[in-house]
Amino acid sequence: MAEPVERSDELPQAAKDNDPALVTRLLEAGVGVDAISREGRTALDLAVQEGHADMVRLLLDAGADAEGNAGPYHELTPMTEAAMFGRTAVAEVLIDAGVPMGAQADRIPHVPLVLAATLGHTDVVELLLNRGADIEDRDFKGRSPLEWTASSGQVAAVRLLLGRGAEPTARALADASASAERRPERAEDYVRVLDALRAAGAVDSEGR
Repeated sequence: MAEPVERSDELPQAAKDNDPALVTRLLEAGVGVDAISREGRTALDLAVQEGHADMVRLLLDAGADAEGNAGPYHELTPMTEAAMFGRTAVAEVLIDAGVPMGAQADRIPHVPLVLAATLGHTDVVELLLNRGADIEDRDFKGRSPLEWTASSGQVAAVRLLLGRGAEPTARALADASASAERRPERAEDYVRVLDALRAAGAVDSEGR
């Protein structure tokens, strides 16, 4: 039989509010560090979401599950949540704690680098690459960070990935072209993305 899940609204809220004194008191009083609120959120989850790096470090030092459920819909991990919200300092704390930077097989396998790049969080992209993330780490749909980022029209992130050695594939070119047709309001961004890909050597499936 599974052990009952410990509940607490106070600890997650204190972490969200970045109140280390209250968090420490609650932990010393015996509240479990991974206790969940009525919305199913843990203290670590909410500290990551809000970008409270020192709070994240405090909770990890207290034994918080660094790879537990996170995000409003519980489909993320703390690392993918940090990437999604552009929390660079938090991502660095997680990496320092030994949290892996790739997809995790037991969860929807989002890749932190893909999330950061497609949402334009270039500081997180730089951090992940500097700390050894695989620039060609493909997600559950088999697409690379560059291919996703080209499709999303993130000019700065595309240029960054290309500058760091990402392969300018035909698929990246095709995905960017298809997205440009669907999103005419962002035509200028996609022109720049396509120009960057071609300048880096991308050719379409017919070699053009």
